[in-house]
Amino acid sequence: MKVFGGIQQLGIGVADAPAAFEWYARHLGFDVPLFDDEGTAALMLPYTGGEARDRRAILALNLRGGSGLEIWQYRGREPLPPAGPPLLGDLGILAARLRAPDLEGARSALTGAGSIASDPGGARHFEIRDPWGNALEIVEGAAAFSAKGTATAGVSGALVGVSDIGASLPFWSGVLGYDLAVYDRSGTFDDLRAFPGGEERYRRVLLARSAPPKGPFSPLVGTSEIELVQALDRRPRRLFEGRFWGDLGFIHLCFDVGGMDEWRRDCAAAGRPFTVDSAAGGASFDMGKAAGRFAYVEDPDGTLVELVETHRIPIAAKFGLSIDLRRRDPEKPLPRAMIRLLGLARRRFPRADEVEPVRSS
Repeated sequence: MKVFGGIQQLGIGVADAPAAFEWYARHLGFDVPLFDDEGTAALMLPYTGGEARDRRAILALNLRGGSGLEIWQYRGREPLPPAGPPLLGDLGILAARLRAPDLEGARSALTGAGSIASDPGGARHFEIRDPWGNALEIVEGAAAFSAKGTATAGVSGALVGVSDIGASLPFWSGVLGYDLAVYDRSGTFDDLRAFPGGEERYRRVLLARSAPPKGPFSPLVGTSEIELVQALDRRPRRLFEGRFWGDLGFIHLCFDVGGMDEWRRDCAAAGRPFTVDSAAGGASFDMGKAAGRFAYVEDPDGTLVELVETHRIPIAAKFGLSIDLRRRDPEKPLPRAMIRLLGLARRRFPRADEVEPVRSS
């Protein structure tokens, strides 16, 4: 059965995974490490120079709701930054979207954040950058899971640069099901001016799904949006041109799915075949205390999208408790009380009070 459960996580390549996890935990509430695993990325050879590379990966959750962050670090290799500061409309993942139920309160808590502005659909938001220059868009909206917690919830979407929105829509709308256009506008936009290149002309399409997410984690991750941005005044460059997956910056957008063989068939039929498949035939790939099957597919500009069919997750790892999801209805959500048990793994850090703002070009 083919199931779409929403965004599971957004991958971010860093040089120091523990430091990045601590920053995101202290400032933005990603303080539950679902797994912290060291191993070798042996299956990603098309994107790692043809060599298996050692890595450390931490999947960090924010239990207010929304999707997680996979904080990913090479071991034994210095990760490379982009050739220059990413410009709006460059090809790849440009920013993560996070929801904040109280936007003014979130902006106050994140001292140094940018000014509040409205997008073409009227949604208010502001931007910040993490200490490593990654852009984060904080959007006003209800948290998916809990009314209490930190000023911001988890990941609720992404800003993706594309070369041709018309060519990209069959993938993002057709394959992934983001079939609702919240807005489709072209021109210059005041709310983008904080981004490098933000004064130029762009076409912007904000996509949502008409079908609600299903599956075990749907109460936690909730709904999501993808904004496609196309530069109209210049030829964009690929953010990972000349670099490996896992180098610095946003490396992939990951969706929680069920029925991976059906996804494989449908992606191939749409002309976007799997480029990596961890276990054709349904076998499980071990990630320490978690396990599942993962695959990668590229959008028309080469941006990496990961699909993950989760088989086993730790629910209360400190007590050795886990759940095998293959024994459950793939569309049925986990009980909310069970999801709350993930909080037993929460890491506590002293609260910091300053975040670097997004810098204009």
